[in-house]
Parts: sequence; structure tokens; C-alpha cells
Amino acid sequence: MIKKVLVVSAHPDDETLGCGGTLFKHKSNGDELHWLIITNISVEQGYKEEFVSKRQKEIKEIKEIIGFASVTKLDYPTMTLSSETLIELIPKISKIVSRLKPEVIYTTNRSDAHSDHRIVFDAVAACTKSFRYPSIKKFIMYETLSETEFAPALIEKQFIPNYFVDISDFMNEKIELMKVYSSELGKHPFPRSIENIKALATLRGAFAGVRYAEAFQIVHIIEK
Repeated sequence: MIKKVLVVSAHPDDETLGCGGTLFKHKSNGDELHWLIITNISVEQGYKEEFVSKRQKEIKEIKEIIGFASVTKLDYPTMTLSSETLIELIPKISKIVSRLKPEVIYTTNRSDAHSDHRIVFDAVAACTKSFRYPSIKKFIMYETLSETEFAPALIEKQFIPNYFVDISDFMNEKIELMKVYSSELGKHPFPRSIENIKALATLRGAFAGVRYAEAFQIVHIIEK
């Protein structure tokens, strides 16, 4: 049975780092994939026009490779999301969720080091109440290298992996997908390196008893 899946990124590349392999797995199952990107970069923010243009091409390429049925960009300036943003962000996300009626939502971790990630989680979480959005059966957080592991090591803020997806058949595809974001990659020990992406997938795979896996934290799952 085809599922509607919505992945929410605070920034382009979150979706690839957090659940790129899982998205390929959904695609292989014939599921319908949608992508919501909350922030964007612009010349007005001080970014070079060449880099802004490159980022938009990257988004288009990711869309084509994954096969997203839709990509929605809300174009909030990156690194500017705050609690005040929630007032207008929640209704915008609510309209998208109400229109798409996804069964599965993947979003950023609630306690990541980047404040944009935390605000995005709060906004998405506000749009998952079962009595308003009955289509949603799974609401899940993904981990993002350089953000999740660098969050303060406080008990109440830890990412607790409790849901694992075997991506052994899609690891190469995930790596190639991440290479689209060439400007975001560096060499080890930089967290967002090919070596470390594989290392994390290997570690998560060891826990799950497979070669490579992606780990998630379940917010809620509703089975009917």
C-alpha cells in the first residue's frame, strides 16, 4: 500500500544526512514522497549570487534523484528562526500537512545544536495532533551530523535512537546524494564527511544487526 511521506528540512542537506537512505527505501516501495524546506539563503543575507544559484540547483537535483512528488520552500532566512517565528510558521506548515495528508513525517531532532532545527521541530510537532491531522500515523525525528551529536549533553536534550531502518541496499545512493551538496562536505574529522556518514551508518547498523542503518527517535506512532 502506497504511503504519503513528508520529510521536513530546516536546511537543504538535513534530509539527506538524516534519512537519505530511508527515503530511497520509501521510493523503492513505491511510496509518494514530499519535501518541505523551511529556510533558504539569499544575496540579501550576504551570500554570493553564485552560491545562492548553486544551492537552488542542488535542491532541484535532489528532487529529481529522490523523485519527490513536490518540494515546498518557505524561504525563511537561514539562522534566523526563533520562538517568534512560530506564530506564522505553524499555520503555514499546518496548511501543507492538511493539503498533503501524509501518513509519515520525518523532521529534525528537537534538541539539535542549531536553533533552526529546534524551532522547526516545535513548529512541525504543533501540526501532528491526531484530532486535527488524522492521516499522520508516524511522527519521527532524524539525527543530523554536526548538529545532533553537538547538542548539549543533558538528559532532557538527548537524541535517543529507538527506531532503526536498514539502508544497506541504499548506502551508496545516500553517499552519492550527499555529494550533490559538495560545499557542505569536508574531510575527516569534519562531521559531515563521507567517512563519518558511513561510520554513523555502520554504528547504527551494528545495533540493528545489519551492515548500514539510519536511526530515528519516535515521537509517536499510531496503529489503527
